[in-house]
Amino acid sequence: MPTETFAKVKAASLSLSLTSDEKKNEVLRALADAVIAFQDDILAANAQDLSRMSKDNPLYDRLQLTSKRLQDIASDMRHVSALPSPLGRILRHTTLENGLDLKRVSVPFGVIGVIYEARPNVTFDVFSLCLKSGNACILKGGKDADCSNQAAIKLIHQVLLEHDINPSIVELLPATHEATGEMLNAVGFVDVCIPRGGKKLIQFVRDNARVPVIETGAGVVNMYFDEFGDKKIGIPVINNAKTRRVSVCNALDCLLIHKKRLSDLPGLCALLKEKQVRIYADELAYNMLEEEYPSGLLFHATEENYGTEYMDYAMAVRTVGSLEEAMLHIRTYGSGHSESIITENENNAAIFQASVDAACVYVNAPTSFTDGAQFGLGAEIGISTQKLGPRGPMALEEMTTYKWLITGHGQIRP
Repeated sequence: MPTETFAKVKAASLSLSLTSDEKKNEVLRALADAVIAFQDDILAANAQDLSRMSKDNPLYDRLQLTSKRLQDIASDMRHVSALPSPLGRILRHTTLENGLDLKRVSVPFGVIGVIYEARPNVTFDVFSLCLKSGNACILKGGKDADCSNQAAIKLIHQVLLEHDINPSIVELLPATHEATGEMLNAVGFVDVCIPRGGKKLIQFVRDNARVPVIETGAGVVNMYFDEFGDKKIGIPVINNAKTRRVSVCNALDCLLIHKKRLSDLPGLCALLKEKQVRIYADELAYNMLEEEYPSGLLFHATEENYGTEYMDYAMAVRTVGSLEEAMLHIRTYGSGHSESIITENENNAAIFQASVDAACVYVNAPTSFTDGAQFGLGAEIGISTQKLGPRGPMALEEMTTYKWLITGHGQIRP
């Protein structure tokens, strides 16, 4: 069955090359309207998924759709429709001595496969970006969000049919492990596969795929409060990075603090205390927090705590003696996703941004901004932590490749 689906999507992808940008934008605006008009159906399907998951599960927040989140999804689609087309851009143009005219032009990949877990918003995000960039897409969601994903695909197919576009430009595979294996081996049908999920999923895809993979790595995120950090900036920035949405990959996992600023640690964690964040602290940080932070939320850190992506109301705290020590910690435990420094020292800020090896490196700002929409890219298909190909938030431009167009007038090669 998946092979038949792959063939249908591959065939349908060819028609997208003849679909105008105006038509694609019309479909996206219509789908945005439909998401709002049929939100009761989507939320009812989502409620079925939520009923099977404990509210204590860190993935519950990712799985949950609300009227506000659907409005945001619709807004992102309208934003994508208003962006310039990423296709047909002349990336390079030259004329050789023999008169051959060479152009390097942006084109779609063709068929993009996306494997994701309890994130029903991804269904809409991926479709909107793929349509705008001229790609067909094959989606493989997790069983936790299957009802939500099916409702989303049903609505997308309905809008496509209303606009005389082949609905097979987007298909949802069964929420089974077997379907994952089929996609990873769909050579000749899937041009690139993108996994969105936890470390285990990403590693499985990387180790087992026979099709090309763009790796969206896990987010083990650190923030360093420097010797020269401003406490007034640090308090809201740390809180926002950790608690805005704990289940997303840009959430803070470890706060590093210069030993000369340890006395400020209780104040820096004051808002975290209100949000009931569990803290795993090294000895110096633990001793500083012991009298100020609730005992039921404060624990001694172990080595394992420093490389953990919590996706929960939990984080590590570690004391360092210098900027260099902070950066060494990040090199050791970070995942190349997002890192931040709080400092008023311009030289330290410059060294941090130049030396830290991550897709997104911040100064005096929370890592919660690592998001395609926040970067003005519309929606996003994922955050790439690899270096070959796209890096950081992947949106329209990152969903294209290129081809060379060569025009001559009878030249032959000697």
